[in-house]
Amino acid sequence: MATTRAQDPTADSRRWVALFFIGLAQLMIVLDGTVVNIALPSLQRDLGISDGDRQWIITAYTLAFGSLLLLGGRIADYTGRKRTFLIGLFGFAGASALGGMADTFELLLSARALQGGFAALLGPSALSLLTVTFTQPKERAKAFGIWGAITAVGGAIGLLAGGALTDYLDWRWCLYISVPIALVAALGGAAVVAESRSQGKARFDIPGVLLVTSGLVAIVYGTTQAESDGWGSAKVLGLLAAGAVLLAAFAFVESRVSQPMLPPRLIANRTRGGAYLSAGLAMIGMFGAFLFMTYYLQAVKGYSPIRTGVAFLPMTVAVLASAGAFTTRLLPKLAPRLLIVPGILLIASGMLWLRTMDTDTAYAQGVLVSGLLLGLGAGLIMPVAFNYATHDVDKRDAGIASASVNTAQQVSSSIGTALLNTIASSVTVDYVASHASRGMSPGLAKEAMLEGFVTAGTWAAGILVVGALIVAVLMNTPRPRVQAEAEDAESAGHSAPVLAHP
Repeated sequence: MATTRAQDPTADSRRWVALFFIGLAQLMIVLDGTVVNIALPSLQRDLGISDGDRQWIITAYTLAFGSLLLLGGRIADYTGRKRTFLIGLFGFAGASALGGMADTFELLLSARALQGGFAALLGPSALSLLTVTFTQPKERAKAFGIWGAITAVGGAIGLLAGGALTDYLDWRWCLYISVPIALVAALGGAAVVAESRSQGKARFDIPGVLLVTSGLVAIVYGTTQAESDGWGSAKVLGLLAAGAVLLAAFAFVESRVSQPMLPPRLIANRTRGGAYLSAGLAMIGMFGAFLFMTYYLQAVKGYSPIRTGVAFLPMTVAVLASAGAFTTRLLPKLAPRLLIVPGILLIASGMLWLRTMDTDTAYAQGVLVSGLLLGLGAGLIMPVAFNYATHDVDKRDAGIASASVNTAQQVSSSIGTALLNTIASSVTVDYVASHASRGMSPGLAKEAMLEGFVTAGTWAAGILVVGALIVAVLMNTPRPRVQAEAEDAESAGHSAPVLAHP
């Protein structure tokens, strides 16, 4: 049972200001995962990128982010969460500037990977700072509700910003925009965020880093190659098998080393394991939808980048309504799976709604409905997942617990985007080949692209439904029992239990 003590009065008065700058950093991280999406058609043409390789602009970021997050969390715990937070911000600003100046696919890819690497320092340090700053039950629920809303809505804001920047300036500004945000968050964080770190000397699990990173890269690359080589090719099967072996070796190493990058005790907890899984599932649906809808609106419907960004606004409103007005209030009252499972099923419904769409389907009947379902679902999931992913952990593990939920998101985004893009591209090519007698025309190209998106969306929905069933069984956490005397004791400056779990 976790306990918490009253905070220092000065820190108490500044923690909501600290939340603003920590939340700003989180917004930048999430925004940067999607702000490039709407610019993809423009930069793809500008840099001569193939359809099979276009997803690497997204996955280079999410893969570097996801594979290095656990190391970033451990660094934050033992070298100082505030220090790691600031290093991550300044590094992210530099990588963003480099990406904006890129004139080749390879340089842009390198800059995106660097962004992901610095985000791996920034993400867990930001969330762990939040975890150790807000410990009282009601304030914790409110803070994590805000955090979850930022995480869920940041992707949609990135799409809107990407549309405006691409239309009125240039796709390069989708990368430059992170520079001023990072600098503001760094200056504010340096002034108001308090330092915290775990006691003792850290031993960093370098073998674990190498194994998990190489394993994830092999799986994502193998999935990507399936679009051109086929799922049965020796190269694809070899890469997927190698990735599986490397990840199995990673799991073995983590159970043997004294200071593992991913302590087995964290994921052995059914509540935290369910939280990590639900966050990952949400990202599979959201990132897949962002990719498909962006190309559907621009390539099929002929929308401009800014109009495409505006088309995602209802999704943003749905996320805010669901997370801010609904989930935050129910979070201290309901068992987590009663919010998470319906949220996953709503996202799955949003992906299945793609099946109702045609090349001439009106926005209100197609993208709008799908976006609202996705937004409502994400708003139900994210505040709960982030709260329970870090709840009741020892403070020495705050950074690694925070990194684990971020890892689940980014790894799922990487593998999910690669898998769904491969399915969509393969189906598109097959559709064109099977209708070759009609002759290639703009109408056929649009039909083929939509067929690919619909098929990939159906696969995503199936994955989400299976995941929802697993979460329903795995996450058997009962309704939180917040004791009134605990809050009274906390306000009086005494230790008190927060949430009771079995």
